[in-house]
Amino acid sequence: MIRRLAGIVVIPAVVVALVSGCGGDDDTPATEDGVVIDVVIENGTVTPGNERIEATVGENITVRIDSDADDELHVHAVPEHSFEIHPGTQETQFSVDVPGQVAVELHDTGETVATLLVRP
Repeated sequence: MIRRLAGIVVIPAVVVALVSGCGGDDDTPATEDGVVIDVVIENGTVTPGNERIEATVGENITVRIDSDADDELHVHAVPEHSFEIHPGTQETQFSVDVPGQVAVELHDTGETVATLLVRP
């Protein structure tokens, strides 16, 4: 239900949340095993750069990393996760227990790889 309050249109948060989740640039594959994020760290450049990715609570999230440098991947979720990154190719997995927006960041480069939009 949309209401007017002193000339301001008030839209319930549920409607805003549903609309903000539509569209976007989410082209990260969801597989039977969950979501997969491919990350490349090369010559100080990180891809993807703050990609919006949809996931659900408890879903398996796999991060495949191809890096030419050491770094540390931080997942600011409940629970929090940290993973050491070393030159070469590696893969790590985690899940998120609480819905919301979750930043996936690289500590040393200071880059946000992705923002997970975790739904119940």
